[in-house]
Amino acid sequence: MRGLLLVNVGTPEAPTPSAVRRFLREFLSDPKVMDMNPAGRFLLLRLFILPFRPQRSARAYRRIWTDEGSPILLHGRALARAVGERLGDRWQVEIAMRYGTPSIGAALSSFARGGVEQLVALPLFPQRARSTTDTAVEAVRREARARTRAARLAFVKPFYEREDFIAAFAAVARPALAAAAPDHVLFSFHGLPERHVRADDPGGHHCLASADCCDAIGAVNRNCYRAQCFATARALARTLDLARGTFTTCFQSRLGRVPWIGPHTDAVIAGLASRGVRRLAVLCPAFVADCLETLEEIGLRARESFLAAGGEELALVPSLNSSPAWVEAVAKMAEEAAAPREAG
Repeated sequence: MRGLLLVNVGTPEAPTPSAVRRFLREFLSDPKVMDMNPAGRFLLLRLFILPFRPQRSARAYRRIWTDEGSPILLHGRALARAVGERLGDRWQVEIAMRYGTPSIGAALSSFARGGVEQLVALPLFPQRARSTTDTAVEAVRREARARTRAARLAFVKPFYEREDFIAAFAAVARPALAAAAPDHVLFSFHGLPERHVRADDPGGHHCLASADCCDAIGAVNRNCYRAQCFATARALARTLDLARGTFTTCFQSRLGRVPWIGPHTDAVIAGLASRGVRRLAVLCPAFVADCLETLEEIGLRARESFLAAGGEELALVPSLNSSPAWVEAVAKMAEEAAAPREAG
């Protein structure tokens, strides 16, 4: 029996301050997310973040919460069901969250009960980052080591340029772009502090050192999150036949006062409106499921900002969710990851 573990970031259990506080405490206590002195991280959380941010975040979650629950979890469950049907009875497929529930530990326990002997873990992050991919891999390994009879374990690598991932996103985007008829298209990725991407520069001289440092993937930046995001955007632009000058790659969700990678989505949106762009479409190819960052941050807040700046319409292109082409791509990634072990 084989198992496929799909891992996403996580979600609060409810759009309430108390549930959001529990989620943020776990999320922001991860040293790969807040990479600072442990004592400083503790004080920042306890004195400045947890007393205030849960109320604001809960209001945002309430704007996108459904009668069935959190969108990211609903889409994750739908994806797991569809991929399980595609892979067949020899596979067990589970969705887990790095933070919150359903937990990675609970998923591994379910695999053990199902007799899974070979496990493929797929972090649902197209582009690799320490605060997403690396921490998910680390958590899966840790939970697996804690079990007496752990399944053989393989991981799917970041798939930021993989053809079937790009094709699946393009398949979702084409009808949305046709309906929106945009003047301009944004590829908006989740941002990171600049220090996170600089930490992956082996020589310390390439990352963010020039305006064209992410124009191609090479030996020095093959693990760079920002470079991988630009590679995804270029691949999508080619597949969607977007002409040069009709699209922009940018980064959303920055927080605090430290420098974050850019260009910044909010500033780009305001600039486009001021230059006369009236119809804007936004794709978020760092997210394979619609969530707070797509539905609320872009679909609601960014749209409100664009209209206030003079734009006429901002259309959020849906994420992959459980679309047929994405289901097929996930199934193929799982089969490929399992194949070498089968051959052995």
